Amino acid sequence: MRTTKEQYRTGVQYLEAATELLRRVRSIHPTAGLLEAADLHWWWRTPRSTDNLPQLFWFDHLGRPEAAVITAAWDNRITLDLIVMPDAAPDWVAHIVERGLTHASECGFEAIDVVVDRADCVMREVLTGCGFAIKEDSSDVSSVNLSVITAWLAADARPEISPLGGDYRLYCRLDTMPRPHHMLHRSGPDVETRLRQAALYRPDLDLLVLDDHERVAAYGLFWFDPETATGLVEPMRTEDDHQRQGLARHILTAGINLLVEAGAAHIKLCFRPNDAAAKGLYLSAGFEPDKRTAILSLGSV
Repeated sequence: MRTTKEQYRTGVQYLEAATELLRRVRSIHPTAGLLEAADLHWWWRTPRSTDNLPQLFWFDHLGRPEAAVITAAWDNRITLDLIVMPDAAPDWVAHIVERGLTHASECGFEAIDVVVDRADCVMREVLTGCGFAIKEDSSDVSSVNLSVITAWLAADARPEISPLGGDYRLYCRLDTMPRPHHMLHRSGPDVETRLRQAALYRPDLDLLVLDDHERVAAYGLFWFDPETATGLVEPMRTEDDHQRQGLARHILTAGINLLVEAGAAHIKLCFRPNDAAAKGLYLSAGFEPDKRTAILSLGSV
């Protein structure tokens, strides 16, 4: 077993340690792992019952994070995100999983979901050995209990910015202050404050489209990590009354252009395999599928 020091981090300090770890992962491999640092910054937008829960980390002799088990509350379920370096040996992965499960149990969590890369045989074997079973996808495209496809776009393959028709106008969050944040009704009253606590949030990359009555028609949030030259698209949303107007394509292509101009070398997003509209949009914009996840569950969820 390698020489590491096990420690806990909570709150914003957890976010900082996880950011450093995920940046290390990305510096070693351009697409390894399931998470970017910006994913966790996006999760921070809304309060969770696990915000002040001690999160489990391992640090090397230089004080750099080597691995982590992140426990997060999502509606009525608890997930463990198991983060290891790309070259992690099977016995080290097994140790991380076993310690993570022990920690979760000590915190009172017995029903747990873990999202894994379907091609990660080591992680899947360790988890199934601990009693996890693959959860079948729901037929409901809006369900949170779904696998996703991860896709990447290289900067030199960015698409042209599509036109924005009608009386719609594109803005960023800097343009729409002091009106309430456009994601408030889905992410809660603290969304603006929480997003600004996340170091990777940039209001100039927080895009929205308003209609001719100044109502929110669509939005997309784009994240750029200058340490890894990686962009992330999360989330994208078009309101029901404004579907099929080309709004999502305009926001997506405009946001990609902003990310590339900021210095992104490659851009990542995820979509659900049974969401035909999202799949068609992202693939037609040039994103190439890289991996598909599976959800493994332990206990009654």
